[in-house]
Amino acid sequence: MAVPAEVNLAAPYVELSYVDAVRERQRRPLLDCVTNRFEDVAPVRPFRWSQGERHFAGWYWAATTGQHVGFESWLERDRLVLMDFDPKVVGIASQPFWLHWHDGERERRHAPDYFVRRADGSAVVVDVRADERIEPKDAEAFEVTRLACVRAGWGFQRVGVSEEVLLANVRWLSRYRHPRCLNSLASGRLREVFAAPTPLMAGADTAGDRLATLPVLFHLLWLQELTAKGMAVELMGPRTVVHLAGGGTR
Repeated sequence: MAVPAEVNLAAPYVELSYVDAVRERQRRPLLDCVTNRFEDVAPVRPFRWSQGERHFAGWYWAATTGQHVGFESWLERDRLVLMDFDPKVVGIASQPFWLHWHDGERERRHAPDYFVRRADGSAVVVDVRADERIEPKDAEAFEVTRLACVRAGWGFQRVGVSEEVLLANVRWLSRYRHPRCLNSLASGRLREVFAAPTPLMAGADTAGDRLATLPVLFHLLWLQELTAKGMAVELMGPRTVVHLAGGGTR
């Protein structure tokens, strides 16, 4: 959807408001904020849930940052899990700022769902909304946000429902994302066993007692030190082929 002609995206007319490091509210022109570390800021609005509401808000502990990150729906939570799994992501913040602009009649504002920092230093602003739930005013807000991100030198993504099989696999691995699942002795043995492609359960048994090795195996898969074949097309199971990843550790 194109932005109405009345919307002026010149730098003085697009502003961001956010909570700074000392928990004070700030409001500044967009181009004055492009170097801010928005991946470290507090959310600009609270995450609340009450009985009878359609959406379920909550907090997710992100292994990427060691911090809790908020979400306002299961759809946002699912996307958050996938971003936490992405080795290129090094920082995530939810509801990082309000984007303010004027639509020709009144001031509008929109709080993107996530601000993501990547390992190469680049930034991506992410909005999560299912395709069928995008109203015209939402489409305008997303387009204004996209154009503002272009001006700021950030990427922008509007994403919807996650791919079902990949999400199911990553959600399973996320149960083992905490560093407490890593045992150095078991992880060393697992790396040796899976240096060649090996079925998941057979490899876990070869490495030792499966009750001890499976949590470590799933943690190494979460770190992507090990790779499971076909994660995007079939659910992981005992016969899933696992092998040592070609890259380094996360």
